Amino acid sequence: MSKQNWSVNLETEEYADDRDLVIADSIQAILETGPGGFVNLAIAPQHGNPDDYLLRALADRFRDAVAVRFVDQCGCGGYVYRVSRLQ
Repeated sequence: MSKQNWSVNLETEEYADDRDLVIADSIQAILETGPGGFVNLAIAPQHGNPDDYLLRALADRFRDAVAVRFVDQCGCGGYVYRVSRLQ
């Protein structure tokens, strides 16, 4: 069953140590989101700005099937992006 609007926490210790896991679990969360829905990705700051690594990976994987919007940078330094499934 696909989720509609939800959030995934990618700020825990396991993600802080593994950029590839951030990318893989972000992709998986988007795949679990139903068309017309969105997932908020809360991303740890240890890897730097996700614009530099995550957005490229999402564009390569999903092309025009998703829309990505930066929401906020948390006080803890983390980043929040909203990824909407268009298809």
